[in-house]
Amino acid sequence: MNTRLSAVIITYNAAGQLADCLRSLSFASEILILDSGSDDKTKNIAQQYRARFIHQDWLGYGQQKQKAVELAEHDWVLCLDADERISETLAVSIQAVMERPQDQAYQFPRCNRFMGRWLKHGEGYPDMSLRLFNRQHAHWSNDAVHEFVQTDVSAGTLQGDLLHDSAASLVCYLEKQNRYTSLQAEKMYQAGKRAGAGKLLLNPLFRFFKFYLFRLGFLDGLPGLIHIYIGCQNTFIKYAKLREIANGK
Repeated sequence: MNTRLSAVIITYNAAGQLADCLRSLSFASEILILDSGSDDKTKNIAQQYRARFIHQDWLGYGQQKQKAVELAEHDWVLCLDADERISETLAVSIQAVMERPQDQAYQFPRCNRFMGRWLKHGEGYPDMSLRLFNRQHAHWSNDAVHEFVQTDVSAGTLQGDLLHDSAASLVCYLEKQNRYTSLQAEKMYQAGKRAGAGKLLLNPLFRFFKFYLFRLGFLDGLPGLIHIYIGCQNTFIKYAKLREIANGK
């Protein structure tokens, strides 16, 4: 028996990416979009693909995604961002497992496109993501950034990639990373964490050796090098912002 599936997406001014995402979800029984106030053509594109479009003031990444899950018609949900899409192989895997689910949650690799290249090594791949689950057994964390799905069951693994376009341009990508590091620093401060000189200096170096050398990020060419360099910079900036918050408080 085929299990009915709701695909849920959160959006804000996602007109440039949403159509590709929605086209990849033609197999879903329902597509629900929870939008936080777009003033571009996001709503028009959603209507073209007969998606259910609901407005919700921004709650933070984790809470916004959980709200979308709760509004879905079906217990089985597939959660995507507007800059992601389901590959053909993954679509086949999802449809097959929905015929008779053996687990209550499923993960699959996410492949990140950065500066025109699909990264296959380093921290860009496989980037395992748990996005398909029965909401009776799983939910999104409340984290303002780097939210994740919490579940009371073990997750199965599906074949095929979730395809993620990191950003339309390097400028947009860096702006996003700047917002993320600010949210991370605030979260760390609230959790009672502090940053000394050791973390500022050593954690970026550890990140570089782990992902660029041991996980073969150098095989992704110049985009791979730039990707991990920005990642190391983010680690440094995150701890620098944490120190600033702590000193300011």
